[in-house]
Amino acid sequence: MATPDFIVSLRRSVGHELLWLPGVTAVVLRGDDVLLVRRADTGEWTPVTGICDPGEHPATTAVRECLEETGVRCEVELLAWVDVTPVIEYPNGDRSQYVDHTFRCRWLGGDAHVADDESSQVAWFPLRALPPMAADHRERIRTAVAHTGPTRLT
Repeated sequence: MATPDFIVSLRRSVGHELLWLPGVTAVVLRGDDVLLVRRADTGEWTPVTGICDPGEHPATTAVRECLEETGVRCEVELLAWVDVTPVIEYPNGDRSQYVDHTFRCRWLGGDAHVADDESSQVAWFPLRALPPMAADHRERIRTAVAHTGPTRLT
């Protein structure tokens, strides 16, 4: 994941100290298929994820990140889940924790492709045939697809 410039700037002041950051997961659906990216840094399949820029609404971040990473245009249908990730320590020693906003999004157009250096592959997968991925990402997809009623807060 490319580190946003504002975080690089913060790190000059705070070093490896824990940063609390707003993040998003965009579960983009096209019929019974979900858009996934294979992360260039870890090789893991995930939905589109990203960090909110300062002052940016999380729904706007979801749409922006999807277009920047995959070339796919989408719109947010709903906020399915707000969750807090465990603390993540990166190989360089930086520590971050995210309040994740999982959005269910609808495909509007665009051919899915690798659009930046954050992913090595981009593809649509049938919901019934997802590739191996971390349990938290499967749960975000499951929650976004099945969501009805109020936003899940856990």
